[in-house]
Amino acid sequence: MKYILVTGGVISGIGKGIIASSIGTILKSCGLRVTAIKIDPYINIDAGTFSPYEHGEVFVLNDGGEVDLDLGNYERFLDINLYKDNNITTGKIYQHVINKERHGDYLGKTVQVVPHITDAVQEWVMNQAKVPVDDDRKEPQICLGGTIGDIEGMPFVEAFRQFQFKAKRENFCNIHVSLVPQPNATGEQKTKPTQNSVRALRGLGLSPDLIVCRSAKPIEMAVKEKISMFCHVEPEQVIFIHDVSSTYRVPILLEEQGIIKYFKQRLNLPIDDQPSDLLVRWKKMADRYERLLKVCSIALVGKYTKLSDCYASVFKALEHSALAINHKLDLMYIDSTELEHSTEVENSVKYHQAWQKLCKADGILVPGGFGIRGTEGKLQAISWARTKKKPFLGVCLGMQLAVVEFARNCLNWKDANSTEFDPDTKHPVVIDMPEHNPGDMGGTMRLGKRRTVFKTQNSVLRKLYGDEMFVEERHRHRYEVNPELTHCFEEKGLKFVGHDMEGNRMEIIELENHPYFVGVQFHPEFSSRPMKPSPPYLGLLLAATGTLNAYLQRGCKLSP
Repeated sequence: MKYILVTGGVISGIGKGIIASSIGTILKSCGLRVTAIKIDPYINIDAGTFSPYEHGEVFVLNDGGEVDLDLGNYERFLDINLYKDNNITTGKIYQHVINKERHGDYLGKTVQVVPHITDAVQEWVMNQAKVPVDDDRKEPQICLGGTIGDIEGMPFVEAFRQFQFKAKRENFCNIHVSLVPQPNATGEQKTKPTQNSVRALRGLGLSPDLIVCRSAKPIEMAVKEKISMFCHVEPEQVIFIHDVSSTYRVPILLEEQGIIKYFKQRLNLPIDDQPSDLLVRWKKMADRYERLLKVCSIALVGKYTKLSDCYASVFKALEHSALAINHKLDLMYIDSTELEHSTEVENSVKYHQAWQKLCKADGILVPGGFGIRGTEGKLQAISWARTKKKPFLGVCLGMQLAVVEFARNCLNWKDANSTEFDPDTKHPVVIDMPEHNPGDMGGTMRLGKRRTVFKTQNSVLRKLYGDEMFVEERHRHRYEVNPELTHCFEEKGLKFVGHDMEGNRMEIIELENHPYFVGVQFHPEFSSRPMKPSPPYLGLLLAATGTLNAYLQRGCKLSP
């Protein structure tokens, strides 16, 4: 097993996840099996109870793990399926060690950060690195891991300082991602932050084998030589990644700078110097992305719109679908509270700007979420999409609110609501589920990959999924459509075309006589891949560009 540790310096959010994913993509293109581990220093057991404004979206895995969004990058780039134990947190490690101590495994010894916590980290990494993540179920050959240099991450840094000797030099490589800023005052690219960052890492006992420098513009050769001289590495061990138009370009930039040849020598890898078809396909995809001329605009109506990372997977799923149909995505984030009547009273300019955005969009998406704030605005957007025949996709809460909107305006149940927002409603069209445990918040939802069975041939989504009898997608929700009331909706044209194995849980809705009005209880964005777009999102983009019917008539084949 070869281990590649990716550390970050100078600032957080520098792109460790994308760079680690891109390196994994390059190594996978050379025929190697790659897995990935993300290390987060927070004390939470998992990311499940975070507000999206804390660390971005919560990414859900097949096994129900609620994890950091970087694992989403790993899955999308490497086309693998990870597990909850691929996300290590301080909370998980300490819980594991404390449980062992309570069990008496340490035989009366004083349990300390060194060696017990650091040993637990190394043991976890070695065990998880062997778990197959590809469809062929073979053991990986390379494990990518990421951590940071915060004070709370020190036990992890110390664990890897020890681990480099345990794994041996030819099996362990450290990549340090740093920032090369360019102040406007001088216009000169500065190397001092990188020098200090590398010096601090060396002081902790880790020496970078590769220094990846992030910058706004391409870095000059003189800067590369200066970093090489002051950071004690060869010039070819300094890699530059400037801001690019799409993340698909990052693996190409790394490969152009000789990273395959370096890894082949440094880790003694049994590979050719040239990448395979996979990287060629990535290059074609990156080229195509930059040449797109036609634009498709989608309005994303949510309540976490101030930070795009809150909907990272939704954005990626839309981008994959837009790229598949040769369109550039124009994603307009609309704060759902700004569509509400209360905003019209308080700030009419904001209100009218939000509605103007919604009206000019080619399609409307209402993603998942929790809590009552902003739900009335989402209901307004859904009503507008339904009545104006605008392509619409509702995901999780978006589907539930589509049912509430239909109940209020088509069934005339004016007080229809979800019991999440109004426990005493006379028409509880969305109810909480048996799995929900009101005591604990963490890990109490219906989580992970579940099967959805189509109950009719006459379904747009079934055709988009390739006319399969069932699909398996990832879930993350506490509430669901009340199965006792579904017949009332079906009589009026809102069809429940997909349900769970037992037929009790409503999974997919489709509205008759509408170009594309679809709601799904699951989160299809989590399984979207750059070369395999998610069918519900692809359907939305096709409908928004007016090409859905032609696509279905061609037997769900994209035009060349």
